Parts: sequence; structure tokens; C-alpha cells
Amino acid sequence: MRKHWFWLAALLLTAACSDDKKVEQPAKLTPINATLRVDRAWSVSLGDGSAVPLRLGLGISLGANRVFAASHKGDVVAIDVNSGRILWRVHTKAPLSGGTAASAELLFVGATDGEFFAFDAVTGRNLWKVRLGGEVLAPAAIGERLVAVRTVDGKLHALNPADGHELWVQEQPVPRLSLRGTARPLISGDVVLCGFDNGKVLAIGANDGAVQWEATVTPPHGRTELERLSDVDSAVAVSGQDVFAVGFQGRVDMLALDTGQVWWSHESSSYRGLTLDGDTLYLDSSDGEVVALRARTGAEIWRQKALLYRSLTGFAVVDEWIVTGDYQGYLHFLDKATGAIVGRAATGKGRLSNLPIVSGNLVVVDSDSGQVSAWKVSRLAKPKRMALATPAPAPEPRS
Repeated sequence: MRKHWFWLAALLLTAACSDDKKVEQPAKLTPINATLRVDRAWSVSLGDGSAVPLRLGLGISLGANRVFAASHKGDVVAIDVNSGRILWRVHTKAPLSGGTAASAELLFVGATDGEFFAFDAVTGRNLWKVRLGGEVLAPAAIGERLVAVRTVDGKLHALNPADGHELWVQEQPVPRLSLRGTARPLISGDVVLCGFDNGKVLAIGANDGAVQWEATVTPPHGRTELERLSDVDSAVAVSGQDVFAVGFQGRVDMLALDTGQVWWSHESSSYRGLTLDGDTLYLDSSDGEVVALRARTGAEIWRQKALLYRSLTGFAVVDEWIVTGDYQGYLHFLDKATGAIVGRAATGKGRLSNLPIVSGNLVVVDSDSGQVSAWKVSRLAKPKRMALATPAPAPEPRS
């Protein structure tokens, strides 16, 4: 039943928009003055092209110069980040839905039936698997003494990395209506931080699972369940003793890591989250506006509206730029200082739903059609007028 509420939320949001006003259409892309050259470096197929797009949290991760990816059909793949060579592939036969999360030694991925797998990141050997109580829709957080995993039933599980046995579990009430997705936990020192569907962020002691503080980032408001949606579905960001969090139909907050006290708030709404780079926060709002804020004060630096309603993936940082993907398979590169779009690449026909990852001057993305591709970024000697190009079919990928 829980999964049905997720889909119902999306349908109701669409219906509500149709009743009140014309449904907003994605912004049309216009030519840009490109200062970046973006070239395909390699492409790999996960063999998931015929799978039904479920908006799963099957993102890619990076560890020890390897890119890790997984498909809903159950394949888990390790790829050399520089060459695109497949290092290993395993077939779990499980309906994978959440992950991947990787370190230099370990790889974790979860499934819709609650199974959670641990692999040796070097060899692909399955180390252990456990069954959790709910669907896994987000990557885990990996620490030295525990692995933290969110499930859609409102629980945060802490597991022993060695054998998967449960160390502790924390639970928050789940509203009747919720967006499809869960926040990725984050481990900072001896604290596990995570957002929940009731609009709260919790700080939990890694050693004993006790709640150290909780903060309401998005207070539910309104008369209907639709208006009261308040999910915190994105991972928090931490810098020193400061925590940054954002919720749907709410605000972005700066919190104290030790107490949860709110230092500043900025009205906003996001389910894709925020990216912290130095003293700047980059926010992907629910309507596709890109906003840069001063991390210390919450003051707005710039706002970019050229990508409205294009279902952006959130942002990764590559040198002087931030990069995001969209529903048509485009990659967009924005200048960090001004928000100007300075580069674009058409990755193929598959939608980009998950956050890109960056390794040096390579940006790696995975599409809903099951294609993982790497793009080399370099600076153009002179700006180039770039006309809009329809995403073309990708060259034959490695299988």
C-alpha cells in the first residue's frame, strides 16, 4: 500500500495543477554561448533499456577509480572510470531500487522487496545480504562502524558492515500521502543525520541509536493532505559544525550540528536537494529554478530560470562549474559565479534522474534507459555559439 501513496501523490499534484491553472510546460532550450567543450569519453550498457521507468534511486557511485551502477533487473556492474572497461558484473536477480553506495572496499545496494546487499568492491563477491522491513529507495551512508539505510516505512537502520546484523533502528511516523523517495542518510563523526517524510531532520547517535535532536525543516501546512506534503527527501549537507537541509513545500535551513538550532531559514521547496561548495549552496527548486545562496547567511547570490520544469537531477561540482541533467537526457553546465549556462551535451534519449558524479574532468551519468556514460569537460579557447541539438541515439555501448 505504501508504494501506492507515492504514485497517488504524483497524480494528485498533476490533477491539482490542471484544475487551478494550466500545467506548466518544461522550458524550451535556447542556444547558448558555450565556453566549455563536452565530449563523450565512454559508454556502457546495463541491459535495462526495456525496464519500466520507476523513478528509482539507482544512482551511480565512485570508489577507488571505479564507477558502480545497478539495474532494476538485478545486475550490478563495476566500471573503470578512466577507460569505461567493465571490471566485473554480477546478477542478483533481485528488483534493485536503491543505491549504489561505495567505498574503496565495499559496495551496497537495496531492493524493492527490502533485501539489502553488500559486495566486495574489488571483486564483486557477495559478502552478505539481509532483509529489511521496507523498500530501499536511496543509497546508504557508509561509516567505519556502521552502514545507515533508510526504508520507505519511515525507518533508519544501522547495520554492521562486516555481516549486516542490525545495530539499532530509529523510526518516524509516515504521513498518509508522501512523495516517492527517501533521503540518503549522512554520517558526520559519531552522528547519523537523516531527513524524513514528516518534514523533520534527526541527528542520531551512531553508537547507541539515541536521538540527539530533531528539527522541523518543513512544517506541514494547509487544509488538504496534498497541501501538507512536507517530505525531506534529499540528503543534508554538513560543513564543520553547520548542517544544511531543505524540504518540499518548505524552506532551506542552516542548523547547528550539536543542537539542531536554526541559524537561518530561506523559503524554498525542493525534493532533489542542495549542493554545498565552499561558502555557496546550490539549490535545485521544485519548479526547476536554480538558486545560489551564501552558506553563512542564506543571502541569495543569483537565480537561473532557463531550466524551469525540466526535472533536474540536482548538482555536482566540476572545477568552476556545476552540472545537472534533465528529463530529455541533456547535461547542463552552469558557471558557479554567475549561474550562466556555459555548456551543454545531449547524452542520448534516456531521461537523467540521478545525480551526476565527477572524477577529475570526467562527468559520469546514468540514464533511465540503462546507459552509463562519461563526458570529458575542457575549456574552449573562445566562446562558441551552441545551437540546440536533439539528443541523438548514443553510439553502441560496451555490453
